Amino acid sequence: MNEERQIDLLNPPSTDFSMLDYDCAYIPGNKVRMHYKYVDNASRTFATAVIQRGWRRFGKYFFHPICNGCNECKSLRIDVENYRYTKSQRKTINRNKETKIIVQKPTMTQAHLDLYNKYHRWKSVKDSWSHRNISQREYYENFVDGAHDFGKEVLYIVDDKLVGVDLIDILDDGISAIYFYYDPDYARLSLGTFSLLYQIKLAKILELPWIYLGYWVEGCKAFAYKPKFQPQEILDGFPHISEPASWEKWELEGKE
Repeated sequence: MNEERQIDLLNPPSTDFSMLDYDCAYIPGNKVRMHYKYVDNASRTFATAVIQRGWRRFGKYFFHPICNGCNECKSLRIDVENYRYTKSQRKTINRNKETKIIVQKPTMTQAHLDLYNKYHRWKSVKDSWSHRNISQREYYENFVDGAHDFGKEVLYIVDDKLVGVDLIDILDDGISAIYFYYDPDYARLSLGTFSLLYQIKLAKILELPWIYLGYWVEGCKAFAYKPKFQPQEILDGFPHISEPASWEKWELEGKE
């Protein structure tokens, strides 16, 4: 790839904006402000570069926090080549021997919408998540639109029934975990854990070194599962695309 082409891919036409502050879901009493970049035609090269620097993607929106007076959101990524399976993770793999897996371009069916809404109704009771049923337009804009050639969905099927959907980006240097939802009636299968283990397996097949896990906030219950996938690296801050990203090895004490 010539230099001019590389520069074009790293600087696609975009609309940049920030949202007004809203209540933080991770730290009670704090406020969140997000910086967004709307990119109509993002390349895999661009997506790789910004995910490497701590950004996230929903639909055609790439974003990261710019909260006033707070820098608690750190980015995590799993080291695929040196990954160490725990005993419980191996048991999870064995429990899913009959689980069918399909990797494809993101789609939207009534089964997707029903499962998404069922999962969030359950989380609203279990973990006090705010909930209202997602519309077809919202689902399409968040999880189908903007996938281009790198966004995929991993479908988990048991007894011919859709029981889990994992949205991912397959980048130049790894897999970015976007969002996962599942049927709580199949909690015994530990599908959340299994979905990440499958990402690791897929990355090994594709010879990709990293799984980008999104953010870590110390003490936040929603992220308690993330340190269980070791070894990892952590990134502090969101360097500009022209600057290198300084990831460091990271392991939380007492993760098991």
